[in-house]
This record gives sequence, structure tokens and C-alpha cells, in this order.
Amino acid sequence: MKSLLARHAPLADTAYQLTVLTQAEAEGAHLPSFAHKLQQSGLLPLLPTGLSVMQINVGKMCNQVCKHCHVDAGPDRTEIMTRATMQLCLDALARTDIATVDLTGGAPEMNPDFRWLVEQISALGRDIIVRCNLTIIVANKKYHDLPEFFARHRVRVVSSLPHFSAGRTDAQRGEGVFERSIRALQMLNAVGYGQEGSGLSLDLVYNPAGAFMPGSQAGLEREFKQRLGREYGIVFNNLLTITNLPVSRFLEYLLESGNYEGYMDKLVAAYNPVAAANVMCRSTLSIGWDGQLYDCDFNQMLDLTVASPVQHIRDFDEALLNARAIVINQHCYGCTAGAGSSCGGATT
Repeated sequence: MKSLLARHAPLADTAYQLTVLTQAEAEGAHLPSFAHKLQQSGLLPLLPTGLSVMQINVGKMCNQVCKHCHVDAGPDRTEIMTRATMQLCLDALARTDIATVDLTGGAPEMNPDFRWLVEQISALGRDIIVRCNLTIIVANKKYHDLPEFFARHRVRVVSSLPHFSAGRTDAQRGEGVFERSIRALQMLNAVGYGQEGSGLSLDLVYNPAGAFMPGSQAGLEREFKQRLGREYGIVFNNLLTITNLPVSRFLEYLLESGNYEGYMDKLVAAYNPVAAANVMCRSTLSIGWDGQLYDCDFNQMLDLTVASPVQHIRDFDEALLNARAIVINQHCYGCTAGAGSSCGGATT
């Protein structure tokens, strides 16, 4: 995988203040570097606007093996965050006004200390997001009470559902995933998630199955709500559209299918300076399962650590992290194309 990345999206040398590609280093010398685009938009160097979200990857173990997973997660992954590292995250959180903690994986629920971590964050009075793949809820009896657990701690559940049809969902995420996801959504609805006035937020995530960008977030949300409501009685709050970034399994797909250059051309052509100004890395700190610090989840998967003297959560210093320049590369075009893309959906 790393050889593919080196050949098709070469990384620049890491500098203390900033890591960028020069114009000449851009892929195939035919694409403008992302740094050049930011410079044209008056956004270089890309700087934080202040930390409001702490995103914690608690491990890469997952009960699914999705074709486009940028984490390369699966049942065979052994990387897992320890309770000691979780405590370091909690210690750092307690010293800040960071309002939201975003728990991700893999399937974060498979970490043996997941529930303990949720309880501790809840005790600190912070908002909690859990990136739930839905099927984990019905995968094993020990997870069947997750909807009640989530509701008890007022967790915002954000779940990927590639489509409202079984065929398209299963093609991307595995056979039987759609049916299990529907069952899990019905269980979440049963305890109040997505129900008007409940205060229990259930959001779905849509990302394309191929080498193209998502359509209108508002239009897709209307269509998902109509179809899932009519056919399965399911309600949810928001649909979030996310552009697939050329990282890990999706990068492999692009290369093997001959779509890499065409896809990158689409992202570059759709570059939106307003979306660039609103990228999630400006307000988010991403923490790896081992405690290493990154500007975003995608940089984490590319081993692009923060350009700061603070490299690990044990050394957390909010002032120093807010003074850093954000590490960028060609994959960042995925977050700035069209309406923009973030873990919270479209940005414009």
C-alpha cells in the first residue's frame, strides 16, 4: 500500500511548520498541488481556527470489511486503544473547553473499554458522537443493548448507509449488511433515536460507491427519508454526504480500475475555496489508537502526524496545537470539492 501511495501521490518532506507538495511534485506533473490551490485562495498556510472536536480512533478492529474503507478496518486488525491511552485523552479533554468527542474505528464498540470511555466522557459533560456501522448492534448478543446504552448517555449516533436499496449497500459493504442495518435502525428508532422531540440524534452517512462525487446532500436526504420511511418505517435526523478520498482501499480501487487520474481531475476541477476555508481539520484534533496526533482521520491513515512539537496525547498542549500549520497533501482535494466534505457532511 505504501508503495502505491509513494508512486501515485508522493509525499513531501515533513517540515516543522508545514508539509506540502510543490507544484512540480504534483501527481503526474499535470495536477496543481493542493498547496498551490490554497495559495490562490489566500489560505496557505492552512491554520487552525480553534479546537472544538476531539476525534478518537479507538481501534481498527471491525466486524465488516467494506470495499471503500479508508481505515482498512476488519476482523483481523489488532490495533486497539488501551484504557491507559484513553485516560490520557480524558485528561487532555478535561483541561479544555472542547465540546464534542467523536469516537470512531473500526467498529469502536468492539474496543473492550468502549463503554467505560463513553461513561467517562459523559461525566465530563461533553457531547459524544459514535460512528456506528449499525451491523455491530445485531452482530452478537453482547451488543444488542447498545441502543439503550447510547440513549442513556445521549450519544449522537452517526451511521453509514450507502444506499436505501439492498443491492447497492451490500455491493459496497458486504452481503447481508443492508438487512442487518435496517434491523439495527429499527432498534435505534424503538428507543427514540430519530424520533421528533426525543433529543436523540440519528444521522446517516452516504458516500458514493464509485469514482464520482456525491450529489446534493439535501436532495439525497429527502430521497432517503422517503424511501426508508415508506418501506421500513425508519426515521432519522440528517443525511451526511462524504466524498471518498484516495486513501487505502478506495485508492486501491481507483488504481486497479484505471480511475485514479480521472477521479483526481474531477476533484481538482470541483475545488471550492469556500469549502477549503471550512475544512474540518481547522477545528478538529484526530487521535490515533496509539495516542499519536493528526490533523484529521485521513492524515492518520497516511501516517502524516501533526506539524507540531506536540506529537502524542500525553504531551497535549492546546496553545501549541492551535499554533501549528495543518499538514496537507493531494488527498485533501476530496474535502474541498463541490459542496465540500467532512465527517459532519457537506461544508457549504
